[in-house]
Amino acid sequence: MVLLFPGQGSQKPGMGRDLAAASAPARAVFEAVDAAIGAPISRLCFEGPADELTMTDNAQPALFAHGAAVWAATSAALVPHVRAAAGHSLGEFTAYNSAGALSVGAGARLVRRRGTLMREAGDARPGAMAAILGELTVPVDALCAQASSEAGEVVPANYNSPEQTVVSGEVAGVERAMALAREHGAKRAVRLPVSGAFHSPLMRPSAPGLSEALASANLGDPRIPVYANVDALPCTTAAVARDRLLRQLTSPVRWVDVVRALVGAYPSALFVEMGPGAVLTGLTKRIAPSAATATCGTASDVDQLLNRMA
Repeated sequence: MVLLFPGQGSQKPGMGRDLAAASAPARAVFEAVDAAIGAPISRLCFEGPADELTMTDNAQPALFAHGAAVWAATSAALVPHVRAAAGHSLGEFTAYNSAGALSVGAGARLVRRRGTLMREAGDARPGAMAAILGELTVPVDALCAQASSEAGEVVPANYNSPEQTVVSGEVAGVERAMALAREHGAKRAVRLPVSGAFHSPLMRPSAPGLSEALASANLGDPRIPVYANVDALPCTTAAVARDRLLRQLTSPVRWVDVVRALVGAYPSALFVEMGPGAVLTGLTKRIAPSAATATCGTASDVDQLLNRMA
């Protein structure tokens, strides 16, 4: 089994409510996150409102809480079966919790700080992100280079699947990249509802604060390899984890490479998305159609997965 943890964009009001009601370990995770950051994140998860839950400094601890809660509800049965973990952007931090390297409290404080730093960077230097969908006649890197020279800095931010790449950067650069993508075969180019240019050089002002937070966080060696966004390589030490989590802030999420590396290393594994929705499950199927997948974000999902593993 390989665990996958989603990132920003997967959050939605109501997430985790049934899980917390059905599972004492899951409920304890939500309570621990609230206590760690001194804010009612669990209420935002369970009730919303959506606009408040979507704020970067709320969405990140909310998604961490939900993923950690799902793991808490299932870990007693699943630990013997899990071989590796990975997470998309914010989800990489949740993956380290599942790997025993980051406690719920320490992880919640770390991702709350990360979200605050990213929101502040976005407020100080507004940027944009856009999804480019479809097969292009030129590499997206080349489109971004052209758009950067003509309009404003823009870079690939998420290599999500062979036909879906997210670009990030200055608003004018992103708009120009979208236009160029349409000229070169994109089926769609869509602005994303985000508060900043994540995974781009515009996030550099956040780096010193995140570096400090990572240095002071009680992060241990993971007991299973966690495959990193920045290079799709397995991480087994705390020192390497800190480096890769910091670099992730301004580097692209190489999700296609992550999934291919995991499928190559664990070809017969069940890939389980732990969190709200099925974004990563869909991407995994597009990247590696032969991979076996499951979602696990609700109390019903937990029951089905545990019955499957029994």
